[in-house]
Amino acid sequence: MSARDIGTHLRCLRVAAATAALAPLIALTACGSGDPSGSTPVGAQASPAPTDDPIAAVRKVESAAALLPADVREAGTLRIGSSIGSPPGAYYPNGQDKPPAGQDIDMADAVAKVLGVKLERQDASFETILPALGSGKYDVGTGNFGVTAERLKTVDFVTYINDGQGFAVRKGNPTLTTKVTDLTQLCGLTIGTGAGTTFEATLTAKKGVCAEAGKKPYDVKVYSENGATLTALQQGRIDVVMSTINGLRHQAAQPAAQTAFLGEYHRLDVGFAFKKGSPLTRAFQAAVNELIKDGTYARILGKWGTAASAIDTSQINPPEHT
Repeated sequence: MSARDIGTHLRCLRVAAATAALAPLIALTACGSGDPSGSTPVGAQASPAPTDDPIAAVRKVESAAALLPADVREAGTLRIGSSIGSPPGAYYPNGQDKPPAGQDIDMADAVAKVLGVKLERQDASFETILPALGSGKYDVGTGNFGVTAERLKTVDFVTYINDGQGFAVRKGNPTLTTKVTDLTQLCGLTIGTGAGTTFEATLTAKKGVCAEAGKKPYDVKVYSENGATLTALQQGRIDVVMSTINGLRHQAAQPAAQTAFLGEYHRLDVGFAFKKGSPLTRAFQAAVNELIKDGTYARILGKWGTAASAIDTSQINPPEHT
């Protein structure tokens, strides 16, 4: 390699390092990374993480910890697969070489403290976590996983919030300006969403509604990298984004995103995910309910601006909302 090539290479490395420090400010389902064309959205920088620490005072609750299997209590650790996407769920406010933050992170850490265990967190792309639970790679998964009838066939859930599906457009978009209550409103448009999500499943399953209505079908573009979805919206390559209610609402509050939230489409319970038949679910349910009872739960949601997603009690495998 020539001296000139070496200089160019070093400059590229510096640019890459600087770019990596910029995280998407949007929350498009925490779908993970890996899109080769993905880039940081235009004008998007990491949202600063709130500084309060609602889980600092959380202590082990023996009655909940006693529900863990004996081997887990003895080992004192659980392997958690986390999809780190963007706020308020889970993201890197200070770059990928620093710890992640977000509602999912705080909730998992608080549950672990109640149960008296440590979490061995491994970042993973959204679409890989649920299959990896079945193979035993992780004991538990987080990533704003919505409880659906299809997922309940192979995965167990312990709920901790109620979120769901919504839509957003670029500010000033004249094509779609009202709340989406029927997918026929999207006919003829290009919709961007995350890989392996309930949004992709919904859009795929309902694609025939436009033909039934005598309209041009909508087109779906799937992204595995959150920033790429917002960039596509900003650049006009897609007309609308379908993603989480909390994520899209948070995104719209960030001026640099230049998006408008079009409201809720369908609510879903969201929970910790486990392999089917996992012996961990009762302990996690008890821990979440302890956090609700002592007020930590409300403080976590208040920290991340998601109080509207609060639940009264945690459930194991509730039916999908209809």
